[in-house]
Parts: sequence; structure tokens; C-alpha cells
Amino acid sequence: MTHKAQRLLIVTSEFPPQPGGIGTHAYHLAKQLQVQGWQVQVLCDQRDLDGSAETRFDSALEINVHRIAMRKPRILMYIKRLQLLFRLTKSVDVVLASGKFSLWAVAFSSYFHHKNYIAVVHGTEVNFKPLVLRQSIAFALKRFHKVICVSNYTRSLIAHLKLKEVHVIPNGIEVSKWQQVSEAPITLQGQPRLVTVGNVTERKGQGQVIQQLPELLKTFPNLQYHCIGIPTQKEAFLDLAKHLHVESQVTFHGRVADKQLKQLLHSCDIFVMLSAATASGDVEGFGIAILEANALGIPAIGALGCGIEDAIDHQGSGLLIPLNDTSAFCAGIQTILNQKQDYAARAKDWAKQHDWAIIVKRYVEVIGN
Repeated sequence: MTHKAQRLLIVTSEFPPQPGGIGTHAYHLAKQLQVQGWQVQVLCDQRDLDGSAETRFDSALEINVHRIAMRKPRILMYIKRLQLLFRLTKSVDVVLASGKFSLWAVAFSSYFHHKNYIAVVHGTEVNFKPLVLRQSIAFALKRFHKVICVSNYTRSLIAHLKLKEVHVIPNGIEVSKWQQVSEAPITLQGQPRLVTVGNVTERKGQGQVIQQLPELLKTFPNLQYHCIGIPTQKEAFLDLAKHLHVESQVTFHGRVADKQLKQLLHSCDIFVMLSAATASGDVEGFGIAILEANALGIPAIGALGCGIEDAIDHQGSGLLIPLNDTSAFCAGIQTILNQKQDYAARAKDWAKQHDWAIIVKRYVEVIGN
């Protein structure tokens, strides 16, 4: 398939090997568009202190990655980013921005270069509480020819802007990667075993689960909750667990490599993500980790009222419940345990529908037109 516009620059606020959903999305999008015949370059910031891990990662890619080295004061990085963005934009046909800083920078660049500009909106960047930030993002989005939202929830956050062309394309995963488990599962405590994968923060909802453990334990006395991810707010959540006398039912595993993550997930019964919007407006735009667990046959329970609604096929790959409804949470766990094989099979099918090889075709359709 040929395209009039084959040269594309992805400007992203995150990029692997450092963690982050926006970076994971940008990486797979770049990789899959390259497979589809596009000439892809990536512009991002260095996030590792010495940059060595990122240099090794970039050298193994077929994609040309341009990283802005860490500098102090920070303003020097912003200036360098704009300079490089201006230079790279001249040689491409399409510029795709992902992440709030990228939206601002690319919107500014659009005044100087006539290209096809596309924004990918994940959630938090369009839900700031300070008025000046909300207005600046709204102004930036209006500079783009097309906007792609990762969920219907995210689209609802910008509906009031009445942008000229908005599409919803869900996040994807590399299904084959998550189906390859070379090692035996790691034996974990508990029955049932609940798990959340993600940065241990208010947005990811680990605190919401811990808050409801006392009631859940009345029905499931041997339940164990496993938290996997960067332990950003671990101490606060551990204090909450101690206050509720459930600290022995909560295990924080920290950040782990993909190999160990798959081993841990294989030993769990249900993936849980009860995400809540924070006071600053930080929200869950989708929930890639849910699909990754689904690929391993782990069904999910997620909260209504956020992007997770698009990541879970209700009564298919899992269940959607009100955020603070412990009765619904308890009933959901019981329902999935009673029909575990059926939910596991449907979860795998749901994950396959979100394979990047399928999702990228929707991007090609939007970008190529």
C-alpha cells in the first residue's frame, strides 16, 4: 500500500526504555507504521540520567530516534527541542504529537511549517484543573488537522472544544510477546490473588482496592492483593493498609522486568484497576496493562467513569463496576471465579482484537487520508 505522505515524525513526551504508557504507545506506533511502509522518526527527551540505557535501546531500533539530552537549567532543553523540531519538520510530511509538552511544541511549530499535524490525546493532558493550562491545551489542539483519542472517555473530555476532526482508536499491545512465557509461574500467596500493574499512585487505584479489603476479606478471607510497579506512593498505601489492619494481605513487588511480570501475572486470578481522577485532574485514559494481562488469560475488574471502560469488554474480558461499590466489587470477584475458564478465554480473544498489527491499520487510515 502506498501513501502520498510516507515520512512521519512522532514527537512524544515519553519513549522506552523508561516506563510510561505514552512512551509504550509511541514506540509500538512507530514500529508498526514502519512495517506499513512509513519512514518514521521519533523526537523525545532523554529521561535516564546518563542516557546509556536509552542509547543502547535506540541503537537496536530501525527507527531513527532523536533525544534531547538532559540539561540545566531546564529551559535549555526546551529551546533545543524546538530547534530540532523545526529542523526535522522540514523533511517530513506528517507530524504526530503525543503528550502535553509535545502538543504545545508542535502547535507552536505549526505556525512556521505547513504540514499535516495530528495529535494523540491520552487523557490527563486535557483534564488539567488550572484554567490557564486547560486553555493552553485547548488552543494547541485547535492547531491540529486531526485529533486521535485513545478512548471514548478521552474524547468526552474535549467534546466541548468542537474540534473539526476527532477519531477514537484504542491502545494496542503486542499480543505475541505476552503469550510467550518461557518460565514457570512464580507461586504467589492468596486465594483469590488480585493484581494491579502500574505506577503505585492515586490514579492507578491501588489505594481504592486497599480501602475495600476489610469488606472483601469477610467473603474471601485468604485474598491477597499484589501491586506490581514503581513504588511511588508505596509508603502512603502501606500506611493505609496498616491503618485498616490488612497489611498482611498486600504485597508490593516493585518494578519488575517483563519476564518476571509475566510469571507473576500467570499466578494471579483477576487483574484489578479501580482508577480515580486525582485532584490535579490526572486520569486513566485507557489501561494498556489490562490488555497485557488479558493476553495471558487474566480477566479484569475495572472502574466505570474513566478510559478503562474502553479497555474492558464488560461481561466478556471482565467486569466494569462503580468506583466505590464494594458489594459490586465482591460480586464481580465471585462471578469471575465461578466462570474463570470462560472469562479467561474471552479475555484472550479481546486482547487479540487489540494487537498492534490490527490497531495500526486504523492509524494508517486516519493519517493517510
